[in-house]
Amino acid sequence: MLISYSKSTLIYSLPQGCIIRLRGKILWFLVCEWKIIFFLINFWDVLGIKYKGVKSMKLIKVSAVLLLVFTVILVTACESSEKSDEVNSKHKGSDIKMANDNSEINADDSINFGSYCADMCQESLTLQAPRESIEGKVGLIVSGFFPYGLGTRIMGAEAARKYFPNMELIIGNGDNDPEIQSSIVDDFIAKKVDVIVIDLVRKNAVNPALERAKAAGIPIITIDRWTPAEVLTLIKADDVEVGRKAGQHIVSLLEGKGKVIEIKGSEDSTTTIDRHKGILESFKGYNDIQIIESVNADFSEGKAQQKMGDILQRLPKGKIDAVVSHADVMTMGAIKAIKAAGRENEIVVVSVDGQKSALKAIEAGDIDATVAYPIVMPMGIVAAAKTLAGEPIPEYIELEAPLITKENVAFYKDKTGY
Repeated sequence: MLISYSKSTLIYSLPQGCIIRLRGKILWFLVCEWKIIFFLINFWDVLGIKYKGVKSMKLIKVSAVLLLVFTVILVTACESSEKSDEVNSKHKGSDIKMANDNSEINADDSINFGSYCADMCQESLTLQAPRESIEGKVGLIVSGFFPYGLGTRIMGAEAARKYFPNMELIIGNGDNDPEIQSSIVDDFIAKKVDVIVIDLVRKNAVNPALERAKAAGIPIITIDRWTPAEVLTLIKADDVEVGRKAGQHIVSLLEGKGKVIEIKGSEDSTTTIDRHKGILESFKGYNDIQIIESVNADFSEGKAQQKMGDILQRLPKGKIDAVVSHADVMTMGAIKAIKAAGRENEIVVVSVDGQKSALKAIEAGDIDATVAYPIVMPMGIVAAAKTLAGEPIPEYIELEAPLITKENVAFYKDKTGY
């Protein structure tokens, strides 16, 4: 079982503060070093005029020491970012603590599809070929390393390790950027992967790269989000129904009357489009329920906190009855803003996803409910295995998305994967 990380993602995994982007351009970096040394020497020469002169060798030594300190800090910051994102390291899964190195499969170790892949889903993904016979190179591209994307990466790697010891898995981080995802697709084409499994950041933006992959004979499996481009299969929960469930619970909590804030994800994400549609459908027929603000927070906790804070400042007590959020990661930011304003007792909150922090918030009473949106693993990896085996697979495989409240939250703890 070989798991590696696409080198093309390294440049995008560094923090914005890491100015020098290391792409192996050693000569360029040395030129920069000498430019900095030259600047420091001149700087110290200027100071030397005031401080009765300093010998040039001492200037160079002092400058070199300062540069060394600067370089160590920079490289350390970059290396820390690489380790946290766990990209660009080709190995046998050591970063995610792979335990099964003997490539043997226990005959009784059947594939655990989790709580959200019901009978029809499992039937669609039943593998006829022996699992140890599955060989080939699979490229997995996650949407980013926020909780859902990170959970997808971890669970995808674990599924490949546990069930398909002879599958090679390469993982790329899309970093919530369609240009980055497109570059990873091209990288996978160059690496001659046999199948691509991708959680798309945007609805259409990566389609040209997907077409290039298909032209190279690489089948495409999409998970979590859909695209109008033709793909082998799509595996996900129904986001319109997810939004509808969240909206219906708002209606129930408000007893059909109230003012609602909607916190959406990225503007042209299919997740955002479909969940918004479902929420609107759930409010039809309830003329006394109004969405008074609908903002995009791009699946960012920080953005959601800032935007919710701005709304709370503009709309005083009594003007907001509920918040419906498209993702728990944004909900957690909104809750911080609501608590900071001291208004947690007047606003009900309904979310989507079911990540661990949200389930804890439900237990604590900070969130009233969340609609569980499952990570599409191991389903995505099993679909890739069926493709490698030449077995047919449906064009769409739907996952379950139950409503989680304080009454049933204990059942779903540790079952959502992120």
